[in-house]
Amino acid sequence: MLDLFALITIILWPVIPLFWIPVHGLSRILKNLGLLTYIIPLFTWLPLTYLIYTKRTFILHDKLNIPFILNISGIAMLVLGTLIHLWTAKLLGLWGLIGLPEVSIRIKGKLVTEGPFSIVRHPTYFAHTLIFSGVFLITGIVAVGIITLLDFLIVFVLIIPLEEKELLNRFGKDYNLYRERVPKYFPRVYP
Repeated sequence: MLDLFALITIILWPVIPLFWIPVHGLSRILKNLGLLTYIIPLFTWLPLTYLIYTKRTFILHDKLNIPFILNISGIAMLVLGTLIHLWTAKLLGLWGLIGLPEVSIRIKGKLVTEGPFSIVRHPTYFAHTLIFSGVFLITGIVAVGIITLLDFLIVFVLIIPLEEKELLNRFGKDYNLYRERVPKYFPRVYP
């Protein structure tokens, strides 16, 4: 059962970079494609999913023996990450969550700054890190640990800068003020 949980995580993860890198990096071009943008990741994700599934025995083979206390921490991280993700989804709405304002000239979207967005500018990506870390600590599967690190690096180094540039273009001064006030990814531990 834990292997299936890890496999689902590994299969679903590529959707994040395969969709959000082009959406934020090529938003002006993709606005011309509109809803057809959502087809693009299918051409890369579906073959990748097939490859992961066919190589699942190899991918899931290496496991670490994670101490029970860390398994419990993993459950807490998974639950917290899921709750944050659900909260951000509620605030963004379906259109914001799936990136429609980025790919449609008809949908403007609004700058969301309340709830978890008042603590960090990118709570959805922070939630992903918690979720992937939790799945790793629960399953001990090395591939999930690698995905967790890859996700963090790709999101922090590539996706967030592209997204912030796109948000600055879309919201201008309001986003700049928000950016000065709220940390990017990690919550402040001091007031």
